[in-house]
Amino acid sequence: MARVLLVEDNVDLAYGLQNNLEIEGYEVRVAERGETGLEQAREWDPDLIILDLMLPDLDGYRVLQHLRKSGVMTPVLILTARGEESDKVLGFRLGADDYVTKPFGLMELLARVEAILRRVQGPSVSDAVEGQDAEEFGAVRIDVRSRTVLRDGIELSLTPKELDLLLALIRRRGAVVSRLELLQEVWGHRAAVVSRTVDTHISELRRKLEEEPSHPRHILTLHKAGYRFQP
Repeated sequence: MARVLLVEDNVDLAYGLQNNLEIEGYEVRVAERGETGLEQAREWDPDLIILDLMLPDLDGYRVLQHLRKSGVMTPVLILTARGEESDKVLGFRLGADDYVTKPFGLMELLARVEAILRRVQGPSVSDAVEGQDAEEFGAVRIDVRSRTVLRDGIELSLTPKELDLLLALIRRRGAVVSRLELLQEVWGHRAAVVSRTVDTHISELRRKLEEEPSHPRHILTLHKAGYRFQP
């Protein structure tokens, strides 16, 4: 499970982001101050840091500068309301890996997080579906090892959990799988995750993958039973 450190002093925003990141399967810690963020980055050794720039004690630029000077090369995604080109250039020069301005789309942010972690960690052999490097259905092609999904040759932005859910369905090779089974396999059946989460992710998968999401051909619902994947 990838670990994400969120350095953000807006309590409501931090709570919402932490909740959504945890639903996607990440372990998350929150630091509300720059100094605390520095300590957590050094002691906890996260896989990714999401860093606000406008912090009450030590601003995000200085946090990033201290991290890089001390040899901490953890990927950093800057999340801030400061969207001027000069702000972005300074962030990248100090060693940021990505830069997202507020207000932002949650799905875009999750896709950016996944892309950074995939780039840093590399493909996992455990992601393979029954030993296959690629899966295809309709106009969709999945490169399992690189965790990329193409539709008509165009790469789609699936969140980590959307892709895990899709692979879990494909792995069944047409067999029906219940919501509870999907919760156990994809989310680890954590108490914070409810069955509605599965339905929401299924809806997103259909929207992104199906030609007619309201009349899906591949990700099918079986009333009171669960879901089934049809190539």
